[in-house]
Amino acid sequence: MNQKSFYRIGVDVGGTNTDAVVIDASKSNDKETKGVVASFKHATTSDVTTGIELAVKKVLEDAGIDPGYEGILSLTIGTTHFINAVVQLDSARLEKVAVIRLAAPYTTECPPFIDFPIDLKNIMCGHTSIIHGGLQIDGRTINELREEEVVQQARIIQEKGLKNVVVIGIYSPLDVDGKQEYRAREILKRELGAAVNIVCSCDGELLVLLGELHEFKEGVVGHVGFIERENASILNASIMSFAKRTVRGYRRAMARLGLKCPLYLTQNDGTLITAAEAARLPIKTFSSGATNSMRGASYLAAIDLQRNDSGKSMIVVDIGGTTTDVGVLLPSGFPRQAAAFIEVAGVRTNFSMPDIHSIGLGGGSRVRTSENGKISVGPDSVGHFLPQEALVFGGETLTATDVTVRLGVVKLGDPALAEQLAKETAENARETIKRMLEIVVDRMKTSQEDCDLLLVGGGSIIAPPSLRGVKNIILPRFHEVANAVGAAIASVSGEIDTIEILHGKSLSGAIERIKQQAVDNAVQTGADRASTRIVDINVLPVQYVTNQATRIIVRAVGDLDFSSTVGMALEDVEEIEDEAQPNSIINPPSAKEEVDFTTYRPNIVGKEWILSETDLFFIMEGCGVLGTENQGGGGSPYPAYLICRQILRDGGSIRIIDHSSLRDEDVVVRGGFMGSPSVGSERIRSGEHLRVAGRELAKYCGISNFSATLWRVDEIGGSNGMQSLQMSKYYDIPALDGDLMGRAYPMLDQVLPGAFPDLCQEAA
Repeated sequence: MNQKSFYRIGVDVGGTNTDAVVIDASKSNDKETKGVVASFKHATTSDVTTGIELAVKKVLEDAGIDPGYEGILSLTIGTTHFINAVVQLDSARLEKVAVIRLAAPYTTECPPFIDFPIDLKNIMCGHTSIIHGGLQIDGRTINELREEEVVQQARIIQEKGLKNVVVIGIYSPLDVDGKQEYRAREILKRELGAAVNIVCSCDGELLVLLGELHEFKEGVVGHVGFIERENASILNASIMSFAKRTVRGYRRAMARLGLKCPLYLTQNDGTLITAAEAARLPIKTFSSGATNSMRGASYLAAIDLQRNDSGKSMIVVDIGGTTTDVGVLLPSGFPRQAAAFIEVAGVRTNFSMPDIHSIGLGGGSRVRTSENGKISVGPDSVGHFLPQEALVFGGETLTATDVTVRLGVVKLGDPALAEQLAKETAENARETIKRMLEIVVDRMKTSQEDCDLLLVGGGSIIAPPSLRGVKNIILPRFHEVANAVGAAIASVSGEIDTIEILHGKSLSGAIERIKQQAVDNAVQTGADRASTRIVDINVLPVQYVTNQATRIIVRAVGDLDFSSTVGMALEDVEEIEDEAQPNSIINPPSAKEEVDFTTYRPNIVGKEWILSETDLFFIMEGCGVLGTENQGGGGSPYPAYLICRQILRDGGSIRIIDHSSLRDEDVVVRGGFMGSPSVGSERIRSGEHLRVAGRELAKYCGISNFSATLWRVDEIGGSNGMQSLQMSKYYDIPALDGDLMGRAYPMLDQVLPGAFPDLCQEAA
């Protein structure tokens, strides 16, 4: 063994296989090997830690490297272990959470857990409360934190025996002095003791105030967006104890192997996170598997998109044993990120995750022939039982792998056993696989041009040699362990997410300053400054403000600086008393009636449209489209949608009528909110505002009640598009389909009644 060599070990734990590689860091430019010294693939074990230990031991043996060799620079693990516990409703690994909002008098109609699936809410919801606190969008205080309220909540939490607490305040990312969330955490720790996990929604954001610039590094769980940040904080708190046990298990496995290097995990954006941080912020690792594959594919194919003259993105297809993940590799060499929010187990969050589309297609996918002769492949799979159940291995299940062997594409197991499959059936199944891949690739493409495609994964043998809409299919060496390679080569990132007041300032100057701060953050996290570069810049003007407030997000990425990791190994193998991991208790989700959108019809009774949850969802989607920037703004309709949906779930009803149901003398009321939609993403209003305004308006006009609310009136686009639906519940009256604007305009008089002054009345 060359004593001058330095090695990085990468492990990726999938649902079917656990893969491991050893990479010689000094030979990463070798065109043949890319520095890969050894690789190993093994069926994932029910005890994930045991499988990781087995894989690392085997790959080091194959490479001829002593585990105690000081040239082993790092062990990096990518795992779906944490997200699987959430998706599978594993009540042995998920714990109940108490949520304390610093938000009174706001947010009352959108309480914590309002958009959680009921099964997950039942597992996680331990206690909720809304107490005084919160900040305005400019950082000013809405209400001061009241210590006696926090103490009272601590006593309730203690009585309920809860060990996980989330503290979230309105616009807490702007709390540069830590006077609210962090102060509440200090009080809770004093009252509850150190054994209780307390998650602040702005943890780790290292807020700094420079003049009028609010700066914060990437936080625990997300950015501005109250509901989404709260949801992610809850998920993080619920799984934190399990994450701590898991990371300690990894460390003990390293100690048994004799490894003395630092331990890292990969996070959602394809970069590294220390083991200690992963134990505190497990939600950052939820989608690391797909990202590892994409980063590994780029590395193995020796494609440096950053220096590619075309500057074009590339499609990456990762076919495993059960699923196929398809994503887009940007010119930066990192995956395209998902939109403003993503859902995890049905819970809406806004932390950074790659834009991945998955289908139920893999090497272990079951192949069936229907009564009419139609061939289907997947979505169910034999998974890690492929070596026992596939035909070519002596089993009785026809799989996609059997189809590939039957057509002579590869030789696996006993090819003679695949002869029982008719060649015509195999060809039809192969064509079905081809169509499935073409559809999902086309969905992820950003143009109609034929694209280049990187193909990786252990199940890539089932892919056809060509696909419609694809110019070249690149299958790099070691493609079957690209995910582990991606983990081994993972970089270090630093992010600045700021709200900059640009009045009298240069945007370009602000961006340059923030770029430098992002690089500094990456270096502080462990990146080598010489290799650190900017990979992402987003500039988002805040709507309806006069001071040119602009949100700027900059991300920098660099190679790990191994000279800065000295001493970290001691932390990673610290002696901790052994503890038993509880067995999984996987709860099947409650039966849910699926709605066929193609055949769904609204419920019309007489002249009234009785809204269902499906109707509300459609209305929300439409308001969202009409509330986009090009249509006039209006903010997210999601909080208003949740409030309306909760009305139905609480047994109430929302009715819509048209003008034929009203008399000439009837009085209708319109209601909504004015101002910057950005405020509403955090300071979610209380229903009391509209109730009080309507009551005072009726009193002023000398009427006892209104006949209807006006729906689709002041703005159909954005959140105001659903406000009148909520008002119909407050006054127990129907909503009139007014359609007076058709989009989102900034002025109160920019509606049809504005052209007919006799129709307009007072406003409150």
